[in-house]
Amino acid sequence: MSVLQQIIDAIAADFGDLDNPGRAATVCFRLFLAAVLGGCLGYERESKGKAAGLRTHMLVALGAAVFIMGPQLAEFDDASISRVIQGLIAGIGFLGAGAIVKGKPGEEIEGLTTAASIWMTAAIGVTAGMGRASTAILSTVLALVVLAAMCGAVGWLHRGNGHGKNGGSDCARDDGNEP
Repeated sequence: MSVLQQIIDAIAADFGDLDNPGRAATVCFRLFLAAVLGGCLGYERESKGKAAGLRTHMLVALGAAVFIMGPQLAEFDDASISRVIQGLIAGIGFLGAGAIVKGKPGEEIEGLTTAASIWMTAAIGVTAGMGRASTAILSTVLALVVLAAMCGAVGWLHRGNGHGKNGGSDCARDDGNEP
């Protein structure tokens, strides 16, 4: 076997994770699902004028799915995949912390809901990457209910307590309009 053939065989082996059409379709579907579901949460955040929007949430979900699928495709054992998930959860915590802003003393802390949505997006990406599409979709729907539908309830509760038009929550857009 020539050196060139050895190089070609070595490179071809790196594409062995998608060795049949069924596996390739599964990988494509899981990655696509993670990106779309992350995009749903990101669109909601972006529509409220938050810094972490559509692209950020899509990339977080997609990245989380890849972090799960890579070890699965390499046939890691469950304990190893569990450690990957633990590292992912901790790492996403740092990303979420970057979304949290504390102003001057007495001002409200901003970005907590965006940080939580980033964390939730990673969880949805992990779930999609593990091949649990129904759970990932249901989780996304419930997260959207919390982010969108609960704004009205929170605003209503706060207005009753004299906290103003949008209740001090992040439900209002940055321009001061209701969502």
